[in-house]
Amino acid sequence: MKVTIDGISVEVPDGTSILNAARVIGGDIVPPAMCYYSKLAGSGGKCRTCLVKVTQGSEKDPRPMPKLVASCRTNVMDGMVVQNITSPEVIEARKGVVEMLLINHPLDCPVCDQAGECHLQDLGFEHGAVKTRYEFDRRTFNKIDIGDKIQLHMTRCILCYRCVYVADQITDNRIHGILNRGDHSEISTYIRKAVDNDFSGNVIDVCPVGALTDKTFRFKQRVWFTKPVEAHRDCENEKCKGHVTLWYKGEDVIRVTARKDVYGEVEDFICNSCRFDKKKTSDWVIEGPRKVSHQSVISANHYDSLKPLPVVKTNPVLQEANKTQFERETRL
Repeated sequence: MKVTIDGISVEVPDGTSILNAARVIGGDIVPPAMCYYSKLAGSGGKCRTCLVKVTQGSEKDPRPMPKLVASCRTNVMDGMVVQNITSPEVIEARKGVVEMLLINHPLDCPVCDQAGECHLQDLGFEHGAVKTRYEFDRRTFNKIDIGDKIQLHMTRCILCYRCVYVADQITDNRIHGILNRGDHSEISTYIRKAVDNDFSGNVIDVCPVGALTDKTFRFKQRVWFTKPVEAHRDCENEKCKGHVTLWYKGEDVIRVTARKDVYGEVEDFICNSCRFDKKKTSDWVIEGPRKVSHQSVISANHYDSLKPLPVVKTNPVLQEANKTQFERETRL
């Protein structure tokens, strides 16, 4: 199947979604995704941040699709032409989606442990309005301990369903889910039961915002002051590969997370023993510093970045050296 996204063509297998086809191309052509997770079957289609415009349905039927479509739920067809960042209509629609997601979301980024790794924070920066038009009281919830090491801030939740899918698909007994309907919907457990299983900590990693937080890491450090290091161990749990990222502050491991790819998705889910109980360097085989994108705030204090990036955009030599950033700015 040949599909063209923002003027760039790519060949992908039959059954590939527009979003995954864009990921083959990479860069800013990839639509943002707050609910879709390639490792979780059935995810996607809920947040609507990945909306794109299909200007040509296929080579056989060149008619455009009448409405914007969710790229994570729409498969490509041979000869399809798609617009993402080159469509003002998509950019305006995405701005409206972000405004909707922020209606009830509190602006507590300065105290949120997810700050610096939050996809909603990135969307708010790129597409958010200066102020909200919402005039009613925001929804508020009390913080709930849904496990001995997991705290739920339902006020921050955007109902992406990721934590529900991960509990369904990698644990034996899911006891939390979506309660109620419409604007009364919320994540909660059955009669205040605790989420307690060997892989329950993965709900923290898949949450795109700060709704599910690690109680062992809460308020200990800002993520951009830490040093992420890749490590592994021979885990006793046969379902866990033991491949993790250790987050150092000085010589202390203050957090352990699963490794994530460039789209913030977990590569291999890890057990609670690796996540919560193994916080000594001697517990791990250190592989080296984690590769961090220079566009991430974490890279500001990252020892793997030795050469400062050029900032002058008028010099052709510097433009070539800083090609990724230059192309991004010219496209946007």
